[in-house]
Amino acid sequence: MQDRSYVPFTEDMIRDYTILVPNMLPMHFKLVASVMKNYGYRFELLENDGPEIAETGLKYTHNDTCYPAVLVIGQFMEALLSGKYDPHKTALIMFQTGGGCRASNYISLIRKALKKADMEYVPVISFSFVGLEKHSGFRLTVKKTKQLIYAVLYGDLLMNLVNQTRPFEKEQGSAERLAYDWVERLGLELGSSGHIRYRDIRRNYDRIAESFKALPTHTRDCVKVGVVGEIFVKYSPLGNNDLERFIIREGGQPVVPGLLDFFLYCVYDQLTDYTVYKKNYLKYLAMKPVCRFLNAKRAHISGALTVCGFEGMTPFDEVVHMADGLISTAVKMGEGWLLTAEMMELAASGCKNIVCTQPFGCLPNHICGKGMMKPIKELCPDVNIVSIDYDAGASRVNQENRLKLMLANAVRS
Repeated sequence: MQDRSYVPFTEDMIRDYTILVPNMLPMHFKLVASVMKNYGYRFELLENDGPEIAETGLKYTHNDTCYPAVLVIGQFMEALLSGKYDPHKTALIMFQTGGGCRASNYISLIRKALKKADMEYVPVISFSFVGLEKHSGFRLTVKKTKQLIYAVLYGDLLMNLVNQTRPFEKEQGSAERLAYDWVERLGLELGSSGHIRYRDIRRNYDRIAESFKALPTHTRDCVKVGVVGEIFVKYSPLGNNDLERFIIREGGQPVVPGLLDFFLYCVYDQLTDYTVYKKNYLKYLAMKPVCRFLNAKRAHISGALTVCGFEGMTPFDEVVHMADGLISTAVKMGEGWLLTAEMMELAASGCKNIVCTQPFGCLPNHICGKGMMKPIKELCPDVNIVSIDYDAGASRVNQENRLKLMLANAVRS
């Protein structure tokens, strides 16, 4: 049933409205914004941060709402109340999967917050591949979707290269600067009106990897630390207190699975509906080629990494089976079986130290993350896993002390 406070984003709004985007993956989302610019949209990635974000979020939503929602609502409301944007010419966008957890209620929670601030006229766009809502001014075509996938692929490659280079760089900040140079260059290409050929995309993969290989680095002992968990706090510097930088400052190397892996997980869940539950056969037939397409593109990224001497990625078809005997692929609430499979994949690839990031009270992730730690350790006794809860009321000092303790007991690989 459609939200009664639903304000559609119409075609007339495309030219004049600024669309604010919550900050989960800065490089990925800046590239996504560049793609949408090509279609006349004015996407702007929010980069406001600080303790006032959570405080603002708690002011406009219930304190029992999960932490990612508090932060997203806080970012939106703080931006709208700052005076920087005209609320009558601003729209908000939220990315949704339509899964069976509180994340599927974010749109309603955002609208409720807007109403509380007397801004219920602000359109809130549901960016969803499953079509949770319809907006005449925001439609995903096949061409647009492919370009957005290319943006995600570039983002995953850059994130991988930054994390594999930054702990060893001779000039501090050089890897991140290079990454954002590429974000700007690739954004111009993706945001151009010309036809984008995939062979040019692949050529860029090689050029990007070669440019990182050329950065001056030094050899030093570095503990690999995998980062898994709920999608927002796993990726967002705002959500996890800039966890990747913290790991590097403490002498570690962060290893973070790509965003495309989550997309593949969502596609595999569609296949599971038929293979396990014997329903949605037509959707199963439609998703199989999508799965092959995404797997092939992921393999190209991995190939570009390994050719230049960086570590590639385990084929996703293998990742799917990493959790066999531990959890069923039918468990698909939140990050579901993927969370367990990612921990097993990290352990198998030599990353024996894992941080499981979770919003406090997120039941799916506590079951598939924290709840799976004991059986994983029974199978892999040398794995060092720590579960960290993130919440507006959580102590950052306590979180960092637990991470320091984990790193002090780190398994060298």
